[in-house]
Amino acid sequence: MSLQNTKNLKKQVAPFEKSTTKESVWQIFNTLVPFIILWYLAYISLSVSYWVTLVPAVIAAGFLTRIFIIFHDCTHHSFFKNRRANRIVGTFMGVLTLFPFDQWGHEHAVHHATSGNLDKRGTGDIWTLTVNEYLAAPLRLRLAYRFYRNPFVMFGLGPIYVFLLKNRFNRKGARKKERRNTYLTNILIVALAGLLCWALGWQSFLLVQGSIFLISGSVGIWLFYVQHTFEDSYFEEDKEWEYVLAAVEGSSFYKLPKLMQFLTGNIGFHHVHHLSPRVPNYKLEKAHNNALPLKNVPTISLATSLRSIRFRLWDEQNKNFVGFKDVKYLAKKSASVQVKPEL
Repeated sequence: MSLQNTKNLKKQVAPFEKSTTKESVWQIFNTLVPFIILWYLAYISLSVSYWVTLVPAVIAAGFLTRIFIIFHDCTHHSFFKNRRANRIVGTFMGVLTLFPFDQWGHEHAVHHATSGNLDKRGTGDIWTLTVNEYLAAPLRLRLAYRFYRNPFVMFGLGPIYVFLLKNRFNRKGARKKERRNTYLTNILIVALAGLLCWALGWQSFLLVQGSIFLISGSVGIWLFYVQHTFEDSYFEEDKEWEYVLAAVEGSSFYKLPKLMQFLTGNIGFHHVHHLSPRVPNYKLEKAHNNALPLKNVPTISLATSLRSIRFRLWDEQNKNFVGFKDVKYLAKKSASVQVKPEL
């Protein structure tokens, strides 16, 4: 993509960067109300069977994912025009999703500024090693990386670590405002959980909220993973890295069925979001349809996205993701190129 095309693309997306208060308020309503109703249905169905409870719990998990997208937009100050409104709504949504507004907003902003940059990995992204880094790593690090990249760990234990543990503590160097927001979020989470445990019983609360949380958390991590971990993604060293290319080539268009698109807050249009985080989620599809160059971005479907599970390492030489099974072949190939027989 040329520099001129880059500028044109930004201009084509710019008209969609303004939020609409009416649409934002309506989205809060059509997200929170169904979530509360489904949560209650899951609770009362416990008297019948836990397996019956799973039906509304699974749907409620979808709406909790949608709540997270509202929170996510608020951290970008794209959900409302007013920054204070974004902060208030975002903090409340953060309580429901277990994310502190300021802390997560900071890490996510770093993710946007460094996504696909090989020299600036480590904040707000998924741990990714290149093939050469993996081959040069000591056994202990390679085992740790394999453990981290195991699907059962990433999508099963991952939500427990990220939501319940990691976000409960302030990052090193956090400013007073950020630290206070984390404390406030933690206090409100404990207060809300305590109130529900008192009113409904702690066993019922854990069965309902625990199920919704684990399902939604796994879905959230999967969405983040698959939209940056596809075969021909984008990674470059800092001197070659370019923001727009990282956005449109390193973030996929996850083409989902309409119902799933609704529940995931249009986050499948991830390339648009990375190109311009100021576009609210309810305008991402319009921005995508309005910009012709975005029609050619990497597109994945539910079926093709499953291939991403086997992608573990970035091959700098071939510019694509590979699996652990490919490492031996690449190592032998590299050795044969480096050690050439003399003629």
